[in-house]
Amino acid sequence: MSLNNLYTTILAPVISEKSNRVGELSNQYVFKVAKSANKAEIKTAVEKLFKVSVENVSVMNVKGKTKSFKMRPGKRPDWKKAYVRIQADQMIDFGTKAE
Repeated sequence: MSLNNLYTTILAPVISEKSNRVGELSNQYVFKVAKSANKAEIKTAVEKLFKVSVENVSVMNVKGKTKSFKMRPGKRPDWKKAYVRIQADQMIDFGTKAE
């Protein structure tokens, strides 16, 4: 898998209270991934990008919310989320800076 394909498979980490809690309790990380990505592609992408050993990958499709934009109905896009469990002695640092 080329480096370009790795970045198109893993789009972004999901940073929220729930993802932080899951990370602390069970050593899992949450990523926004391409809608066409499968578990094997996600596993190889995370292992190559972050140099960790992946134990398990769980994938879910998130439905976009129906909203109104200036009194016109609209819909947010659907997206795919992956929960990636890595080995207990490893961690992923997203490079967050406290400035």
